[in-house]
Amino acid sequence: MKYRHHWLSGDRIDLPTGKVVCVGRNYAKHIQELNNPLPDDPVLFIKPATSLVPLEAPFPIPTDRGEVHHETEIAILIDTRLQNASEGESIDAIKALGLALDLTLRDVQSRLKAKGLPWEIAKAFDGSCPVSGFIAKEHLPNLDDIHFSLKINGETRQEDTSAHMLTSITGLISYISRHFTLEPGDIVLTGTPAGVGPLKPGDQLELAISERFTVTTSCL
Repeated sequence: MKYRHHWLSGDRIDLPTGKVVCVGRNYAKHIQELNNPLPDDPVLFIKPATSLVPLEAPFPIPTDRGEVHHETEIAILIDTRLQNASEGESIDAIKALGLALDLTLRDVQSRLKAKGLPWEIAKAFDGSCPVSGFIAKEHLPNLDDIHFSLKINGETRQEDTSAHMLTSITGLISYISRHFTLEPGDIVLTGTPAGVGPLKPGDQLELAISERFTVTTSCL
């Protein structure tokens, strides 16, 4: 399967897209708003390639499985195969950065968590990862201070900076590579800040990253 990535220069490249490795509970205020315990290590889960849809186009959300929550995240496009990587090697493996929504079936997740069961079906369903175009990492040189935001129907719902991550971007990639081999074309989502909440069909969304680009889209 291939997924088309759009670059600010107007150039387009095709990369084989494998997995999306996601990080949960990487912002303290988000942990508090969901009343979750503070983790000792990054919480990891995976979305398959079938979860990916272009963020720039209107995207459908399920309407028959309870609330669908938005979780806005910085997305990292990997360019180099990584295993047991250092943080320095992790920097070199980053090709570009963008934005993504980790769509979550919150009611489904809550029921599964209450039973002590895995909650993959609440996170990894088809279309659960709308992802934007990517900007080369050279345009965002300070990975520890990337500002990003989400507005829904003109109202700011999520806004934060990578400076508030419990584990840094390079720390996350290094940690992930010790558990899952990262391949070129893989995407890493780096966690969501506070402000998550439900989406509904017809919502108008505006996502921005460090004043470098803005994406407008809507829910179907």
